Amino acid sequence: MIEDIFKSAANLKKIHRQGWIDKLSIDKPESVADHSYSMAMMGMIISDIENFNSEKILKMILLHDLAESEVGDYTPGEITIEKKNELENNAFLKIIKTLPDKIKTQYETLWNDYQKNESSEAKIVHQLDRLEMALQAKIYQNDGHSEEKLKTFFETAENEITHPKLKELFRNIVNE
Repeated sequence: MIEDIFKSAANLKKIHRQGWIDKLSIDKPESVADHSYSMAMMGMIISDIENFNSEKILKMILLHDLAESEVGDYTPGEITIEKKNELENNAFLKIIKTLPDKIKTQYETLWNDYQKNESSEAKIVHQLDRLEMALQAKIYQNDGHSEEKLKTFFETAENEITHPKLKELFRNIVNE
């Protein structure tokens, strides 16, 4: 039933971003849904400014963490990337299985594109994921959390953001 995917998406509001719990010991950090919404706002604006395919980017953003509604939010090093991909791929296919074939095929194509990270849109979405993480880290820093504990989040974002506009935004975020 189509409403099952709605329930999966709504469940993301209850899934906390594990990295903030592990690194900062935050009891109730942002949820995956919070993160996805913030990313969607970024994606919409950057797509419009940079003349990207906004629809593709927004759909990819909305789908990119959907599997976490089933498997949770694994942090790097918690399990192998191969195991994480296997769990998430299986969960994603389970979540979208009741959609009409045309939509299911489109979403699966977007999911695979994101996973492969080869298209220009997928590359932007991956970088927006890092930019949003840096923004949230800055918010936590401004709330009084340790800059030292947040350092790894900023370093990861800085190393993985390559698009000039996103690099500029990253510098602006971390230097405010």
